[in-house]
Amino acid sequence: MADAANPGEPRARYEAIFGSIRAPFAFVDMDAMRSNANAMVAQAGGLPIRIASKSVRSVPVLRRILELDESYRGILAFTLPEALWLAGQGFDDIVVAYPSADSVALGELTALAAEGAPAPIPMVDDAPHLDLIEAAMGAGRVELPVCMEVDVGWWPLGGRIARIGPKRSPVHYPDRARSLAAEIAARPGTRLAGLMAYEGHIAGLGDDAPGHALRSAAIRRMQAVSEREIRERLPRVVAAVREASEDELGFVNGGGTGSLARTAAAGVATELTAGSGFYAPHLFDNYRSLDLIPAAFFVLPIVRRPSPSVVTALGGGYLASGTADEARLPQPYLPEGLRLDGQEGAGEVQTPLLGTPARALRVGDRVYMRHAKAGELCERFNSLYLVEGDRIVDEVPTYRGEGKAFL
Repeated sequence: MADAANPGEPRARYEAIFGSIRAPFAFVDMDAMRSNANAMVAQAGGLPIRIASKSVRSVPVLRRILELDESYRGILAFTLPEALWLAGQGFDDIVVAYPSADSVALGELTALAAEGAPAPIPMVDDAPHLDLIEAAMGAGRVELPVCMEVDVGWWPLGGRIARIGPKRSPVHYPDRARSLAAEIAARPGTRLAGLMAYEGHIAGLGDDAPGHALRSAAIRRMQAVSEREIRERLPRVVAAVREASEDELGFVNGGGTGSLARTAAAGVATELTAGSGFYAPHLFDNYRSLDLIPAAFFVLPIVRRPSPSVVTALGGGYLASGTADEARLPQPYLPEGLRLDGQEGAGEVQTPLLGTPARALRVGDRVYMRHAKAGELCERFNSLYLVEGDRIVDEVPTYRGEGKAFL
């Protein structure tokens, strides 16, 4: 793949930009990121897009994304402590994507709400989450908005064969959603602000993997059947929630980078979420619906030549979360034609690289790598260089660079 600003010579461009920078380091190509952001807005069908902070993990980059287009509104945080920290940094309209059992953070949240300040909206999907919030309130009651997560996985034959999709919320059918909505309304201090319905088996699963035609066809079939089922079930879930709650349902959040157009077209969601699409990690190369440009990279120095056809880079073992398979390994990007060694993969202290370009690389040269996922790269580096055109325009801290490690 070529880069956005100079499609013919991406490596020459980057080498000229980073000639004086010592590797290892990480950077974001802002031209490519802007192109990706525009592409996602085009897919969103006019719906606002909430930014998944987990996939960005840099406050200055989050701010830049919010400035790109008015379609980008609000943050979907991944932990409550992160959400509280972002609120302290001046961000508002924050929803926390995962429930919290952190009693200290819940206490801080209720105190913030009691002050009348804009407070992050915590996620709930069962009564124990409400118990924890109620305990954090103590004797002083506040009105705390919460979001209910609805499972939109595919359950063939009612889940008796399999349950396909992320194992997140137990709220799958309308009756369970109605019951939880009624309990939220009955609890002192909580009100239902919105719903989240993330179809991870569609948004986060590529449907066009090279060399895997049968598997890709099976994924497309599964996603099509599941999408039809979601379009039938989710409106009933939303209706059941509205029947059980006296509060106005402020939003229905859905989608992800890989399903923006499909979720928007379904007509149920009032807002979407995107995160990985800004950096375009290599797990998002294999979607028929996406045409993203790689935008986030890490750069390693060559420190060894074990043989004429092999070079060894320093570090590089930045594996992505999920199932432990080759898809979670980082990929050599530039020079084109490099590949990982099947016996060693990507290592904490060294990463051997093979392929024709290895013969021309020398000790001190650099290789450009892509992470399998987006924001997880930022857990390895204190800062990101930001590149526009032919120059570095800024160096900004990651969460790690600000001393923050939320998971």
